[in-house]
Amino acid sequence: PGAIHHAADVLRHGGLVAFPTDTVYGVGALAFNSEAVERLYPVKGRSAEKAIAVLIASPDHLPKVAADMSAEVKLLAAAFWPGALTLVVAKRIEVPKAVSPTGTVGVRVPDHPVTLTLLRAAGPLAVTSANRSGEPNTTTAGEVLAALGERIDLLIDGGRCPGGVASTVIDCTTHPPMVLRAGPITEEMLRAVLGE
Repeated sequence: PGAIHHAADVLRHGGLVAFPTDTVYGVGALAFNSEAVERLYPVKGRSAEKAIAVLIASPDHLPKVAADMSAEVKLLAAAFWPGALTLVVAKRIEVPKAVSPTGTVGVRVPDHPVTLTLLRAAGPLAVTSANRSGEPNTTTAGEVLAALGERIDLLIDGGRCPGGVASTVIDCTTHPPMVLRAGPITEEMLRAVLGE
């Protein structure tokens, strides 16, 4: 509990915090703090044209970042959240360009107690994998330290991530929705829910 309180405080002051999720370790900033989100790009060596996903604590928080909630979005969120599925949706105008330079944003509710507790304490977080771009994903705190070291402000050691594979990403702004990145949730599982 003390670590979560400290992490939320670091985030509120514009800091970057790395933490375990159900897939891989992530590094995040408060989603609505543009300056903090912009720090994520040089930390990772990531192109500013690439959007950063937003993690939320509950499907009920989706309207904070999504401008449109289609029937497909509601079906997929109900079936797979919390879990390893990122939904690309039309973003609210309040979501900073630093999170996504386009009109869409990827959103996910992770299935990990540390992450969910942090999200409930701090609010929506812009989160990217805690590694240097092009390098392997990190699944332990030691790997995060080796990859990002002093570039981040705080690291929560929550043990090894149970998944180890980045989330499935599906674009819900197209009809029918289109898988952009394969992951733990298969296309067959998605089609079964969507009735395709």
